[in-house]
Parts: sequence; structure tokens; C-alpha cells
Amino acid sequence: MTVLPSVIEAMGETPLVELSRIRDALNLDGCILAKLDYLMPGFSKKDRAARAIIEGARATGELAPGQTVVELTSGNMGTGLAIVCGVLGHPFVAVMSEGNSEERARMMRALGAEVILVPQANGSRKGEVSGADLALVEAAAQDITAERGAYRADQFERAGNPMAHEMGTGPEIWAQSDGAVTAFCDFVGSGGTLAGVAAYLGPKGVRCYGIDPDKPGHPIQGGGYSMPDLTHLKNANLAGTVTVSGRDAAEAARLLARTEGIFAGYSAGANLAGAIQLLGGVEQGGTIAIVMCDSGLKYLSTDLWD
Repeated sequence: MTVLPSVIEAMGETPLVELSRIRDALNLDGCILAKLDYLMPGFSKKDRAARAIIEGARATGELAPGQTVVELTSGNMGTGLAIVCGVLGHPFVAVMSEGNSEERARMMRALGAEVILVPQANGSRKGEVSGADLALVEAAAQDITAERGAYRADQFERAGNPMAHEMGTGPEIWAQSDGAVTAFCDFVGSGGTLAGVAAYLGPKGVRCYGIDPDKPGHPIQGGGYSMPDLTHLKNANLAGTVTVSGRDAAEAARLLARTEGIFAGYSAGANLAGAIQLLGGVEQGGTIAIVMCDSGLKYLSTDLWD
């Protein structure tokens, strides 16, 4: 075992687990492989992008020593940035909608971040973050970045986001599955994971699918904001899109916990629900890889575990 110089180096190389018990319980024709990114230091896949963006900015000089970092977040990117910035000596300000679960804000504060909560748009519901809510958070993040002379991590635009998955998640899935994976699907937030994995696995013949919620009002935090022009997905080679409901995502997350012992959140449930759909249709008989995006611990205040 190698001793790591910091917790940042633990952001990656997560296990890939076959969901054989769910396959047998649902009598699925095919195989689902789950990438356990919820086991990373920040309990989410966003650790990868946080590390890549900050290390890249430090290397180019865009981010000066000790300079403040600001980012819009639903909580997961903010947690990863809080860890990376804390280790590397950058104050971090997370700007988040009040619609996100309270565990996320509390975790970021515990990691040393300043957390600014933005009230939701009129008509929005607690636990459901809409595109209008996100627009308010974006405006606040822009103002704070300018006021403090900060570096904006900007997961929706920075190339380090998809690059982290093209250089990390995709190759790891391919190597760990011995090249057996035939498809990949992921719930769309910033689009970084899907774009990066598709860039690596697509040329190897792996079909990649985006997962979207079935309606604007949904409980799957961290994505599904009805943003059709995501920068990271503009040139992505995708095979199609799968639509899942919030209810299906919740039921799948509970199935993961009770059947496979994987305690993950709503978006991981959405990924499983999408993979189940694909195995029942165009990907029947295949091997589908999905990411367990974040930990179920971040949803204890929601109705996911009622």
C-alpha cells in the first residue's frame, strides 16, 4: 500500500461492482456495473472535476496562490472544491440554492467553506431545484466572484470537468470491466461526466446515453435543469436519451441500498432506473456501466429514505 501525500490523491480509482442481485431480482437480460464514486473523500463523483479544475488553474497561473475560489453548486461539486481548496490553501465560497438538501451545506461548512444560500424562485418547491432557481444562483455567483476578485471554478464551462472523466472515469471503467462494457448512461447535470466518458468509451464502440427527468418538477438534485445547450454536451457522441421519473429514481436508490448494500442518492437511482430501461429495450443482453454519483447520507433530510 502506498501512503498518499494528501486526500486529493484519493480522488479516483473507485471500485466497479456488478449488480448481480438486482439483475436476478428483476430478471434482467444483461449486466449492470456500478462505479462507486460515492466512496471518494467528498462522497461524490464531483471530486474528480473539482481536482482537475483547480489543479489545472494552478498549473496555468489562472488561479494564484491563496486566491479565493467561487462556484455554483448543488452541493457535490462544492464539497469536492471545499476539500481541494482546503488542502491547497484557497478560501472557497459555495453558492447554492435553498432548494438543495441541508446536509450538503452543513458538510461544506464543516470542510471550511463559506456557504451562501440563494432563495428559490417564486413557485419553486423545497427539494426541487429548477432552471429558474439555478439562474438565480448563477447570478449570485457571478456577483460574488467579481466582488472578491475570485477564480470561478465554473463546472458548466471549464474543460477540466469532462477531462477528469475522459482521463479517469472512462479508462477506469474500461480497464476494470476488461473491455466488456457495451453501454454507459448518466443523469445529466453539468454534462461533464457523460461527455468525458463518451469521449473515451465512444471510440471503443460503447454507446452512451443521457438520462433526463420526465418533468421539470422533480426531486433528483444536481441535474435535470432543462438546460438544452450545455457546453460539455455540444459535440458529445451520444446514442440517445432515457427519461426517468423522480419516483423511479427513488425506488431504484432504495433497491440499491436494500439489495446491493450500496447507499447512494437520487441521481444514482436515476442511473440505475435508466440502465434497467435500456436492458429492457435497445441494450438488451448488454453490459451497462453507471456511476453511483453521491452518498445517500446527503439525503437523510429528504423523503428519499422515509
